[in-house]
Amino acid sequence: MIAPLGTIDAALANARSLIDSAPQLAADQATEILRVAPGNPAATLLLGVALHRTQHMAESLQVLQALSQQQPQWAIAHYELGLALASAGRGEDAVAALRRAVAIKPDLGAAWLALGDHLTAMGESVGADAAYAEHIRHSSQDPRLLAAGSALCENRVPEAERVLREHLKVQPTDVAAIRMLAEVAARLGRYGDAENLLARCLELAPGFRAARHNYAVVLHRQSKSGEALTELRTLLRDEPRNPGYRFLHAALLARIGDYEDSLQVYADVLADYPNQAKVWMSYGHALKTVGRERESIDAYRKTIELAPTFGEVYWSLANLKTFRFTPTEVDAMRAQLANARLDHEDRFHLHFTLGKACEDDGRYRESFDHYAEGNRLRRVSLGYDAAETTEHLRRSKALFTPEFFAVRAGWGATAPDPIFIVGLPRSGSTLIEQILSSHSLVEGTMELPDVQGIARELGGRRLRSEPSKYPEVLAEMTAAQLQVLGERYLQQTRIQRKTPSPFFIDKMPNNLAHIGLIHLMLPNAKIIDARRHPLGCCFSAFKQHFARGQGFSYSLADVGHYYRDYVELMAHFDRVLPGRVHRVFYEDMIDDTEGEVRRLLAYCGLDFEEGCLHFHRNERAVRTASSQQVRQPIYRDAVEQWRNYDSWLDPLKRALGPVLERYPQAP
Repeated sequence: MIAPLGTIDAALANARSLIDSAPQLAADQATEILRVAPGNPAATLLLGVALHRTQHMAESLQVLQALSQQQPQWAIAHYELGLALASAGRGEDAVAALRRAVAIKPDLGAAWLALGDHLTAMGESVGADAAYAEHIRHSSQDPRLLAAGSALCENRVPEAERVLREHLKVQPTDVAAIRMLAEVAARLGRYGDAENLLARCLELAPGFRAARHNYAVVLHRQSKSGEALTELRTLLRDEPRNPGYRFLHAALLARIGDYEDSLQVYADVLADYPNQAKVWMSYGHALKTVGRERESIDAYRKTIELAPTFGEVYWSLANLKTFRFTPTEVDAMRAQLANARLDHEDRFHLHFTLGKACEDDGRYRESFDHYAEGNRLRRVSLGYDAAETTEHLRRSKALFTPEFFAVRAGWGATAPDPIFIVGLPRSGSTLIEQILSSHSLVEGTMELPDVQGIARELGGRRLRSEPSKYPEVLAEMTAAQLQVLGERYLQQTRIQRKTPSPFFIDKMPNNLAHIGLIHLMLPNAKIIDARRHPLGCCFSAFKQHFARGQGFSYSLADVGHYYRDYVELMAHFDRVLPGRVHRVFYEDMIDDTEGEVRRLLAYCGLDFEEGCLHFHRNERAVRTASSQQVRQPIYRDAVEQWRNYDSWLDPLKRALGPVLERYPQAP
């Protein structure tokens, strides 16, 4: 029995010392204290925490909920209640408790970190970033780090960078400062710098979980999925229920093509956060990818039920291509557009969606107006400059001559595994991928970002305003260096390959800008150019809102210039590397499917297989806007769709110039 006088503080101290190593003993000690001092807040808190640690969740919640009501201004009580609610699978209630904790005590760094993890799991990336910044801000008592943290929270990034660099000159091993500087680099889009800083941080402090989470995120943003998963699994071993880790885990699993596992993680997250629209939408995307269309539609409609103004989910339904909106749903979208306070991003998504809905109903004038407005609004937020594409074309033509390639013949990694499909988006590339992946020796993966990542790295450009060393830097590389690049590409993409098939497809259309690099580092890889009538292809891209990239597609003039530059670049490679690239015209594939399939397979060195003609029966996951269309037999409907809009395509026709007049020949 604990004596009432003079020993309660000692007993509390003893109980606190046991909470991590022996939580059951801590619970017993707290219970004894409460017998002597009923209602003692500190002992009650300890009891609630100890019950949580020993997995007595109902009892823990009962204790902590009562305590937070009795002590409404005690931030720690609300914080511990939030942690217990999270463990009990009540994620949204946990967020409410954590918000109360930081409102009462804004410098409670641990609560900000937990709140950031929950907001991440709920898909609230902006709120999560703000919470993580507050956690960083309050993780140190050093005046300079507090100043840097305040600058980060207020998005005064240059000031934060200056303070941190000065601090690290004096204390180069301060891991909190290194982590903050990595956050600065990430905010500026310098992910390579952020990666190096966080690797150093973990070298100095391997147990620094917040830094390891940041490291996994930065690796994910650079498409280093395998490395990101390694870091994340380390974190999940210690905190398997951490909501931020779980949400990132689902996204990473989807990125590497483990869709069934990804779906299970999303379902588990939704069990804890059943009312989170963005999680339902992510779940819908994963369901769509594996061909579970009915369920994906249900998930998207659940999202709309939870967030009626959420424009992106309406577009997700339209982007199924085979989906048709009801008149009631169309009226609902129009009503949302009439709301002057509608978010900019929601607005342009709704315009794209209504463009598709009106097109399906044959109202082409109204449809075009919506497409045009959606593109105008989207382009405002992009920094696309068509001149940069033309300049890359000029520099590529100057560098890649027959003599340049002759000197380097046979360099690079000799593996023949990759089959690259390049071209503009909406050119029929997914159809080609589906045909090839129906062959017994070929595996379809997805649009892989690895070649672009290598090109960015070779360019050495940290800021967009800086000049890039790419592609000229390729002239300085040795045979051994190019072989390393090729082997690196093969190693990085290995995680995407789920079968023993000897060949795999990389369907990133933008790799058209990197034909020279691909040839140098992977001389035995196959390269297929998917080409479609310029008006059909360009207008189809104009109608499409892309999740990321493709900044050229949001203006008829820009997409026309891009197509023209693309044709000129491919014609150049036809001259300097005759026969290296196999071209498939979409219209020819529609008109003579078997003949084109046989020619395609012959180019790839593959025997003809009947299954390639029945590609629509292939049940593999497809992660592009054509995912539902390629699960149907070939049809001609899309070939001439642009003619419904011919009256409004003059800017596109002017930009295309002789490319349009000479199609399918190159000028």
